[in-house]
Amino acid sequence: MKIVLDHLTKKFPGRGRKNPGEVAAVSDFTLEIPDGELVGLLGPSGCGKSTTLNMICGLETPTSGTIHFGDDDVTKLSPELRGVGMVFQNYALYPHLNVRQNILFPLENLRGKDRLSKEEMERRVSETARLVQIEDLMERKPKELSGGQQQRVAIARALVKFPRVLLLDEPLSNLDARLRLQTREEIRKIQKKTGITTVFVTHDQDEAMSICDRIAVMQNGVLMQQGHPQQVYDDPSCLFVAKFLGTPPINVFEGVVRGQTLYIGGQPVLPAGGVKDQEVFAAVRPEGFVLQSDGPLSCRLERVEVMGRDVSVISSHDACTGPAVRSIISAESRVDTASSTVRFALKPGKAFLFEKDSEKRVTVQQN
Repeated sequence: MKIVLDHLTKKFPGRGRKNPGEVAAVSDFTLEIPDGELVGLLGPSGCGKSTTLNMICGLETPTSGTIHFGDDDVTKLSPELRGVGMVFQNYALYPHLNVRQNILFPLENLRGKDRLSKEEMERRVSETARLVQIEDLMERKPKELSGGQQQRVAIARALVKFPRVLLLDEPLSNLDARLRLQTREEIRKIQKKTGITTVFVTHDQDEAMSICDRIAVMQNGVLMQQGHPQQVYDDPSCLFVAKFLGTPPINVFEGVVRGQTLYIGGQPVLPAGGVKDQEVFAAVRPEGFVLQSDGPLSCRLERVEVMGRDVSVISSHDACTGPAVRSIISAESRVDTASSTVRFALKPGKAFLFEKDSEKRVTVQQN
């Protein structure tokens, strides 16, 4: 089921005398979600991700704009008529019901032409339980389940209705790190098996990058960039997107372009073909540094962290906007830890320039 969000805006009334004006939680948001894909709404807390999801579900009514499921305009349709399955952050399982009863509950509430026989309901419950691998837990109560098991029950309850669209609102935030990794892989497998169009809300860019077909990065209710995860990572449109994606985060330096050359700390470090003279932010991915004894970028060496196949070099530079410069190099490289400085060359494909005022991307012509 293709989903089209067309110029969605959601405003909430102000509160009290100090904030009398309306607050725009989502502003002019336009996005097309292809049939059968898993799309991540990604951004920091308060950026409008969950509000967007609630408008898709029908729990919030847009101030303006439209929502289409395929050819159907569902903007004003009530949630129960949209054919959506919703998985909440806190799972929202009924504590007095066992797993079977929790999964069965949505089917028991179907009315009219959608009402199913007992045999059909039991068949659907069994099939869905097998799909999420909880068929051995059917008689347990939620308090007898681990966090990952409860999550699978919540997903089963959403899937048992055969929804047209599956909506996941930060479903992994209550799990520990190892369980999050396992559960997000299971979510991806389930989505692939069912082929249901899925919208996944998260503030964790690792989750979004690892399982989503495409991502939509939001800031202050505005869609900043959307596309395939690797494409957005490799080609950020603005400094916010560049800083939000990547672990460790991108290193940002204050620089200047003069004579189509980028200078950081007064030293020429990279060609900047086609860029006019101006002050810029130069952002370099951690993997964009090459250890080089005569490299143009000189940093003060702080420490070296060995991470198995890679080495993380922690250094500092007066032009860096962050507390430290983190560079990831091959474990085969040898850092002179007795030296107070470390020098790098930069990989052009891993370094990006942004305008100082607007923070929009500046295009560099590659030779």
